[in-house]
Amino acid sequence: MDRSRFHSLLTGVAAALTLSASAAGQNAPPAPQVPRYTIQQFLTTTLYQGGSFSPDGSKLLIASDQTGTFNAFAVPVDGGAPVQLTRSTVSAVSVLGYFPHDERFLYASDQGGDENGHLYVQAPDGQVRDLTPGDKVKAIFHGWSTDDTSFFFSTNDRDPEMFDLYEMTLDGYRRTLLFKNEGGFLPEQVSPDRSKIVLSQTVGTNNLDLYLHDRTTGTTRLLNPGDDPATEVAYFAETFSPDGKSLYYLTDKGAEFTYLMRYDLATATTAEVLRTSWDVGGAYFAGKGKYFLVVLNNDARIELRLFEAAGMQPIPLPSLDKKSVSAVTFSPDGRRMAFYAEGTGPKDLFVRDLASGETRQLTRALPHVDPEHLVPGEVVRFKSYDGLEIPGILYRPHGASPEKKVPALVWVHGGPGGASLLGYDGFLQYLLNHGYAVYAINNRGSGGYGKTFNKLDDRKHGEADLDDCVAGKAMLAATGWIDPQRIGIIGRSYGGFMVLAALAFRPKEFAVGVDFYGVANWLRTLESFPPYWRAIGSSLYQEMGDPVQDAERLRRISPVFHADKIERPLLVLQGANDPRVLRQESDDIVAAVRKKGVPVEYIVFENEGHGFKRKDSQEKAYSATLAFLDRYLK
Repeated sequence: MDRSRFHSLLTGVAAALTLSASAAGQNAPPAPQVPRYTIQQFLTTTLYQGGSFSPDGSKLLIASDQTGTFNAFAVPVDGGAPVQLTRSTVSAVSVLGYFPHDERFLYASDQGGDENGHLYVQAPDGQVRDLTPGDKVKAIFHGWSTDDTSFFFSTNDRDPEMFDLYEMTLDGYRRTLLFKNEGGFLPEQVSPDRSKIVLSQTVGTNNLDLYLHDRTTGTTRLLNPGDDPATEVAYFAETFSPDGKSLYYLTDKGAEFTYLMRYDLATATTAEVLRTSWDVGGAYFAGKGKYFLVVLNNDARIELRLFEAAGMQPIPLPSLDKKSVSAVTFSPDGRRMAFYAEGTGPKDLFVRDLASGETRQLTRALPHVDPEHLVPGEVVRFKSYDGLEIPGILYRPHGASPEKKVPALVWVHGGPGGASLLGYDGFLQYLLNHGYAVYAINNRGSGGYGKTFNKLDDRKHGEADLDDCVAGKAMLAATGWIDPQRIGIIGRSYGGFMVLAALAFRPKEFAVGVDFYGVANWLRTLESFPPYWRAIGSSLYQEMGDPVQDAERLRRISPVFHADKIERPLLVLQGANDPRVLRQESDDIVAAVRKKGVPVEYIVFENEGHGFKRKDSQEKAYSATLAFLDRYLK
């Protein structure tokens, strides 16, 4: 479960710079001569994920979409072309790591976007074995054992609603049950000696508890007793210390933002490790426990800090043209550090020799688009309809000026508790390259701005947060280089719902709407979640409303019941296998809008789920979006 409440179910703001709405982008530098790139040129950009050194340290296991969908590749650390290891043409592959002592590797993949991911092992000769078989079975990887003999995972193959925790040996793939889940928990962490298991339990929208299960005694105890039930507090397990004596966790108890704590298992005492003025987003050990890494959300700019684990002395990370560094990992012999670095363009993989400091770039993600032609974002905040300050990222296309005003899109993130982050998005850059400004709004309810801001949309979805989007139009008009009559709205997932809500409930505000797999009927969506979401069902109902008790309100905010009010052109894009927002949602809204005679275009993508992973799907979706916008907005 994602830390931003509902956001991971129906799913990036930037530097500390704050601009007033009237000043946003007024003094832009002279625009370079920028060619119009095709979607094919943008899709030659390669995205990379993951990173695991081989046992001998000579190569890195990563996932890359250069074949059209994500597959596993081995990248030589001394340079050379990546070697393709898996050959999937339908389902994306997510790499989990090389085995500790040989070049077998573990990866996860679902079936055409259905999100029922299985764990697979592939041998050096290419033979593949499904380690978690079963129809409608979902498996979750929980890490390797510290003695390098096994790994931990959970699966719902016994009970579709519950995840049991298992250990599997690397020799023979023998499965051992470590925790039979009969209490609606989610397994999180296993101690190095396997005697303790940390479990989480969702109590409310921002109320998550942690439990410690002792396998020796069979007891399970709450780690955060004494909290006032009326005060929502969230706890997130991060990692055990390498010696197994401590548990590191995040909490927002008594604070707006999450901070890092350490729990001593022997004395049951706690100590604060790190607190900042923004969220601490994660922490983990690396390099066989020698290093400790902390992920921060610094005014929504994702930032990584590296420490010597003994004494928590900071270690400077590589500085590469002000690019942000992420996903740091170390070779088994401790000689090398691998990491990703990302600026305005997509992230690339690097490796550094820790003795000499020599850094080598291993990948080239952007082969056919000049990075100078990409558009950086800047944080712009504005006062909404009730005076609340709303942040977001404004992207100004090259050539936009008061003399040459451009059309714009309000870009709404997924969630509802997600956020738009500063970073590369090829689709967004494609739209910018073709003359569309974009404002990625972080409306009330977005994550990363404190739990008070995060809760401001509770039971007000499609209303209070939608009015933030409408209020954002005034900020865009005030730039002086955006045409106020040509502002549309676009969004994925929950953002897609906001698109439909905008066209149905504020029918004259936006010139067009582009909906990527958005909710049209909350009554159906809240009743059709996969079985394994039942453990968090109460929090979903607290956030959105109960489909029985709150049926009247949910019907009021569901666009499908108000489609007769839609009068502006609409584009809908939907994955056929989406388990979160069913295809029926899009089928129904399209039929209802077409009945009225409003221009509506509809594309369904086979072998796709909640998000389009295949490049052929992306090409079709993104080119169709640009054609639609050129037809109705430009």
